Amino acid sequence: QWALQPPGYFKDWIVGVRQTSNGKLRGFITGIPAKVRVHDTMVEMAEINFLCVHKKLRSKRLAPVLIKEITRRVNLRNMWQAVYTAGVVIPTPMAKCRYWHRTINPKKLIAVGFSSLGPRMTMARTIRLYKLPAQTQIPGFRKMELKDAAAVAKMLKGYLSQFNIWIEFDESEVKHWLFTRDGVVNSFVVENPETKEVTDFCSFYHIPSTVIGNDTYKAVNAAYSYYNVAKSVPLKDLMHDALISAANIGCDVFNCLDVMENKTFIDELKFGKGDGNLQYYFYNYSCPTMDPENVGIVLL
Repeated sequence: QWALQPPGYFKDWIVGVRQTSNGKLRGFITGIPAKVRVHDTMVEMAEINFLCVHKKLRSKRLAPVLIKEITRRVNLRNMWQAVYTAGVVIPTPMAKCRYWHRTINPKKLIAVGFSSLGPRMTMARTIRLYKLPAQTQIPGFRKMELKDAAAVAKMLKGYLSQFNIWIEFDESEVKHWLFTRDGVVNSFVVENPETKEVTDFCSFYHIPSTVIGNDTYKAVNAAYSYYNVAKSVPLKDLMHDALISAANIGCDVFNCLDVMENKTFIDELKFGKGDGNLQYYFYNYSCPTMDPENVGIVLL
């Protein structure tokens, strides 16, 4: 419901392929409408995501069929452009971004093989290195409420407009994408204790991963940085409180891309560089390549 049914979604943009003999899902692809700003131009696009094909069918050219079908359905709505991301490099990415990981529960991450002990590091020293305070540090830092949606929408639009590409969210979309849903997305605001004005905002969404072959741990709970706006406090301090909040609800690792202004807090908050890149692409829209810090879009 959160990822695939935002305001204005189209049911026929959720495409699955089932095996006729047993009804099992063998392939899947989705699209949702998005108002994308590219430099100073607003373009109605489809945001394409969740392309997956059963591992035994991956040599059967099912993925191009799915892509062709979602393209046809998007075109029927008189939309001719799309934005998507991929871990592989195909011609031609408009931006190449890197994932960074901030360990929250080092004992678990090392046990399941997500990370390893550093040279000359013991488990006790590693736990101490990544330990976070129990309480958030910024006065007025609290969970986002529905009444904050208008203030967050205005703040988000003002902040994102400095980047080369960004998605324009209205108040109903802010309520859908950013209002806290347990286990799905968490959002927090900073409220000035005196004026009661909402001045800052941070958010992260959750993607749990199943652990195979470990008797102690069955899943890794990963938080992914979403949209963050710091006006009255440094972004580093805001994200430090986001890390504390993620730890308090049981997240094991906090991930972020080096998009927007995220590079300003990566080193100080002890993020480690990830293995892979994430490429951003437009379909049927020409755009000069750009550095990650000029990208204002986070796709799930």
